[in-house]
Amino acid sequence: MAIPELILALVLVALAAAIGTRFKPDKWYQALNKPVWEPPAWIFTPVWTLLYIAIALSVWFAWRGSHGKDTLLLVVGLSLWLAQLIANAVWSWLFFGLHRAYWALVDIVALFLMVLATTIIFFRLSLVAGWLLVPYLAWLAFAACLNAALWLANRHPPDLFPDSSSNPYQ
Repeated sequence: MAIPELILALVLVALAAAIGTRFKPDKWYQALNKPVWEPPAWIFTPVWTLLYIAIALSVWFAWRGSHGKDTLLLVVGLSLWLAQLIANAVWSWLFFGLHRAYWALVDIVALFLMVLATTIIFFRLSLVAGWLLVPYLAWLAFAACLNAALWLANRHPPDLFPDSSSNPYQ
């Protein structure tokens, strides 16, 4: 994968990021009960910027490191990489767009497993490619815990109970 392929990887990642950022925290999210360990909102942009760069570079290094190695392994790795990119973009739509914390949790668990499998394959193709995905895995594990905590604390979101007498949490 030369420079055009790196540009393609960056464009694909930027597209996934652009789709994901269409759905932002809104009044629904602000009204949710949140754990005390939720990070401040400002941290998400720099973290995701670095992670997205690492995600793009990982596939580039995997491709570059694959020469002379198992072609099937590369095809599976690239397919998983693309699938996780789609699942990554879908999470924001599920959570912030549709306000479906449970389905977002299902998505992020599947996303974590896809990234884990991608990481294992990328390590076999290139150590650099594998290591570039490790921070992403760590962040996804944290994000999945946060997603689960938000879902558990808000299984009956405030906007579903316009009459406070019917809200079991009040």
